[in-house]
Amino acid sequence: MTRLPAAFLARPIAHRGLHDRKGKVIENSLSAIRAAAAAGYGIEIDLQCSADGEAICFHDDDLQRLTGEPGAVREWRSEDLAEIGLKGGGGDLVPSFAQALEAAGDAPLLVEIKRQGPEVAAGKLEFRAASLIAEHVAAGRGPVAVMSFDPRSVAWFHQHAPEIPRGLVSMDWDRDDAGGEFDPETRRDMTRMASFEPSEADFFSYRWRDLPTPRTRALRDAGVPALCWTTRSPEEDAAARRHADNVTFEGYVPEA
Repeated sequence: MTRLPAAFLARPIAHRGLHDRKGKVIENSLSAIRAAAAAGYGIEIDLQCSADGEAICFHDDDLQRLTGEPGAVREWRSEDLAEIGLKGGGGDLVPSFAQALEAAGDAPLLVEIKRQGPEVAAGKLEFRAASLIAEHVAAGRGPVAVMSFDPRSVAWFHQHAPEIPRGLVSMDWDRDDAGGEFDPETRRDMTRMASFEPSEADFFSYRWRDLPTPRTRALRDAGVPALCWTTRSPEEDAAARRHADNVTFEGYVPEA
């Protein structure tokens, strides 16, 4: 098991960077990443694959909500994405992962590898991300860890880039009809993180309001680092920390 660096447990992790739409700092933007780093937080970002195989820092499957442009990230080439502005931002454009790494600098960076559609070849995004992470770490910059809801992505990093800490993201998939696209057995397996050991995950990140579960307790008791997402107030922060080692937060300013 690859150890998760202590830096990921030492300071709160800003969800999609330290964003503030009222202040024209948009989620997953370079401004949000820089703001989180400057405030002394860890940083969480999302990663998707462009049509030409570049790793792009963006959460939604499609571009509409944050840019007003049509189509999915995977349908656009990276050079075209790089010219698209983020709505409500102060001039920020859709960033590449390379730019996000540079903006994060020495801060701990937690990277969620988003589930990719069948249009994206298996391992394509992971390969590009691993290459850029290796360059970042070799240059002596801050630690980077990856995580995903998709255990196949976690397993890819174990097999091809075992030096990069990797985690499994999950939640109670029967709550709020979150797992409606999956059959009951699959929802049960995902909720209890049945793929944690087969994927060789090093840590997990669980939706905070679904904590604790017998499974998360058992993993944590076994020494597995437990992160959680996403707390939105000091009260939620305090509640989450009873069952997790660190929080991913937004909408308030915890002590760094």
